[in-house]
Amino acid sequence: MTVKFIGYIGFNDTSEIHGGPRSRVLDRDYVDAAARAQEEGGFDRVLIPFGSSSPESQIVAAHAAAITTRLGFLVAHRPGFTQPTLAARQLATLDQLSGGRVAVHIITGGADEEMARDGDVHTLKAERYLRSDEYLDVLKREWNESRPFDHSGRFYEVRGGFSAVKPDNLPVFFGGSSPEAIEVAGRHADVYALWGETLEQVAESVRTVRHAAARHGRNPGFSLSLRPVIADTEEAAWKKADAIAEQVRAQREAAGLPTSGHRPPNAGSLRLLETAQTQRRDTRLWTGVAALTGAAGNSTGLVGTPEQVADALLEYYDIGIDHFLIRGFEPLADAIDYGRELIPLVRARVASREAADRTALAS
Repeated sequence: MTVKFIGYIGFNDTSEIHGGPRSRVLDRDYVDAAARAQEEGGFDRVLIPFGSSSPESQIVAAHAAAITTRLGFLVAHRPGFTQPTLAARQLATLDQLSGGRVAVHIITGGADEEMARDGDVHTLKAERYLRSDEYLDVLKREWNESRPFDHSGRFYEVRGGFSAVKPDNLPVFFGGSSPEAIEVAGRHADVYALWGETLEQVAESVRTVRHAAARHGRNPGFSLSLRPVIADTEEAAWKKADAIAEQVRAQREAAGLPTSGHRPPNAGSLRLLETAQTQRRDTRLWTGVAALTGAAGNSTGLVGTPEQVADALLEYYDIGIDHFLIRGFEPLADAIDYGRELIPLVRARVASREAADRTALAS
């Protein structure tokens, strides 16, 4: 099983530890530097995030693709605001122009107030997953049908739908921990995306999704999102993690945001917040920022020297994780460090294991 690394390109060089007004919401110099650094650092793809008030992910991906040659892009996309036929053509066009370097990460929904900012004010969570399911049915028909097709469903009606532009290779990533999400993932996900949890929890999720996918004759890959905190010594790495947590606390308090008593609306965050009641799990898993932020998104880390964090990643690899989405709290500087110190270690250890397995089979 090969291992792939996914980086991250936000829209400026900031994270939860930074405060104050941002001079540029979309910092082109940062986007350029982040794309080039992660291509040079050996990342396979970078995630371009989606938000109801942020720059548009597909356009940022198109720009970054134009200044790189090998780096792939995982474009976050929310169903329900673009017709699936149009989205299919947009993504296929981007895939063609980038030379087959695009994947799409379907983000079904966020908090109700965020969905409302884009005009989605009447749907319930279960309905959103039903909509995503149908959306992906239509999207894939646009990509795969050789003749015009009709579709009549609960959310979409298409007559004579057809896309002349087809993707060369456009994997679908999908996440979500609720039963509704797992069912959609089983039907559609080429890669199922998880947040960083304990080894036991991740293994349980892998088994659950594999079971759901097997009912549809499918065998997805699995992506785990983590925020590695690395330093020359283990002691220095944990001090660095503690300092990050204190910076996050200070920024949230200054902004009037809560640091405890969170009640997140989605199943994944609720589960992760329970995990975060103990800040250190499985030796390396660190949940300090998750506890402060209400487990909002990718907020757990692995802490240690590059060698120790590489070993921790391999433990997840052994239970079925073949993609790692890693990003830091100093986005550009950390991405450079990962490319220099962490990614080569993991790739070398995976290659060594595969060589040993081939030798064992041949003997």
